[in-house]
Amino acid sequence: MLTSIRGLSAATLSAGLLFAAAPAFAEEAKTESTAEEAVVLDTASLRAAQPVDEARSSNMAEDSEISFSANVALTSEYRFRGVDLSGGEIAIQGGFDLGHSSGLYVGTWASSLDEQTVGYGSTELDLYAGWSGDLTDGLSADVGAIVYIYPDAGPGDFDYYEFYGSLSASIGPASVTGGFAYAPDQDSLGSTDNLYFYTDVGVAIPDTPITINGHVGYTDGFLTFTNNSKAWDYSIGADFAVGPATLTAAYVGVEGDAAIDPLGTFTDDAFVLTLSASF
Repeated sequence: MLTSIRGLSAATLSAGLLFAAAPAFAEEAKTESTAEEAVVLDTASLRAAQPVDEARSSNMAEDSEISFSANVALTSEYRFRGVDLSGGEIAIQGGFDLGHSSGLYVGTWASSLDEQTVGYGSTELDLYAGWSGDLTDGLSADVGAIVYIYPDAGPGDFDYYEFYGSLSASIGPASVTGGFAYAPDQDSLGSTDNLYFYTDVGVAIPDTPITINGHVGYTDGFLTFTNNSKAWDYSIGADFAVGPATLTAAYVGVEGDAAIDPLGTFTDDAFVLTLSASF
C-alpha cells in the first residue's frame, strides 16, 4: 500500500494540449499519519512568462528556425491529476518554451504550492525537453522527459523525473489526445515507480470562442491516495478564449481513501477557475 502523490497540467492540462505530463506532483503520506503530514511532490498546468520581444523573436526565427512561446496563469486551485496542491488557495503559474522547426523543444514551468499541507516547500519548478510534430494529416505526436524540482523543500529526496508520450487527432471541431507518463524507480518515489494513462477530448463550438473539454486519467503505482495504489481522476469543463487570454472553468475529481486522506485535503472534488494567457 502506497500513499504518495505528485501534482503538470495539466495540472492536468486542457484537452488537446500536448504537454500532458507537464505539471506533476509527488507526496508520501503514510496511513498512520494525518493528511497534513503527507508529503506531496507535485505536472499541466499552463506555461507562462513575460512576452518576448516580437521583432527579436522574429529575426531569430528567420535566422535560426528557433521560436519562443510563453504563458501565465492564475488559478483558484492548483490541481494535478485531480489532486489539490495549493491547499484550496489561489496559485500563480508560469513558464516558457524554446522550439526548433524540427519539432525539438525545451521548456520550463513553475507553480506556487501550499507549504503547510503539501510539505515540499512553496514552489514547484519543472524542466522538460522533447519532440512534437505531425505524423500524418490530422495526427500528431509528442514525446519527452520532465524533471520535477522543489527548490525550497526541506531535507530529503523530493525531486523526480518522468517520461511521457501522447498522440493527438483532430476531426473537424473535435480533438482527442491519449497519452501516458512513466516515472521509473526513484528514492523520492519510495524506491518504486508510477504509471499514468489519460485521455483528453475537446470539442469547439462552431462560431463561438468556447471549447468543451473532458479528461479521464488512471494512476497505477506510488502516486495515489488509495489503499491499492490505483486511482482514477477526471474533469469536465469549458474554455472561453479571447485573443491571447483564456478563461477555463472545470469540475475536477480524483479517487482517495478516507484512511489516507481523512479530511479530503487533497482529494475532495472541486470547481476550479483558471485565467491564463499565451504569447
